[in-house]
Amino acid sequence: MPTPSEVTRTFLRWRDGDGSALEALLPLVYDEMRRLAGSYLRMEREGHTLQPTALAHEAYIRLIDQRSVTWESRAHFMGLAAQAMRRILADHARRHGAQKRGGSAARVSLSLEEHDVAADTGDVDIQELDTALEDLANLEPRQARVVELRFFGGLSIEEAGEVLAVSPATVKRDWTLARAWLFRELRGPSA
Repeated sequence: MPTPSEVTRTFLRWRDGDGSALEALLPLVYDEMRRLAGSYLRMEREGHTLQPTALAHEAYIRLIDQRSVTWESRAHFMGLAAQAMRRILADHARRHGAQKRGGSAARVSLSLEEHDVAADTGDVDIQELDTALEDLANLEPRQARVVELRFFGGLSIEEAGEVLAVSPATVKRDWTLARAWLFRELRGPSA
């Protein structure tokens, strides 16, 4: 397993124009991206047509094609990978005609106990979650990024702070506020 500093050094070499660094990058991040893709797909419906390898590869290709992005570290890259995977899955669900609120819609659990979340919203449609995160991003962009980094990217408070260039205390506050906002939005007015 490569160290975070080894991955960061490779990103910096690529950013500085070293073409060989791009070839060295995939082996350094592949296992972690595949693990991340697997955790996303475990939240999806049974019989999902995407496999972890395909999701990881699609996200990697999208990230590598973004030449305007300057990756600062492994945590920054994995945060962007989480965002790319979320978008790929939401696009996939839309293309396959997932019905809102039930049917064959992809559903994820937001109990998030492994992330110290107090409130449990139960299972929610991935498209509803994606829409809610887009709405949150319009109101509070950093809070939406914290959710992507923590929930989807699996980053710690400290890693998310590094990616966002804010203190861990700010990430904790944004995390708490974003969870509360999502809980209210996803439960709807009847709750």
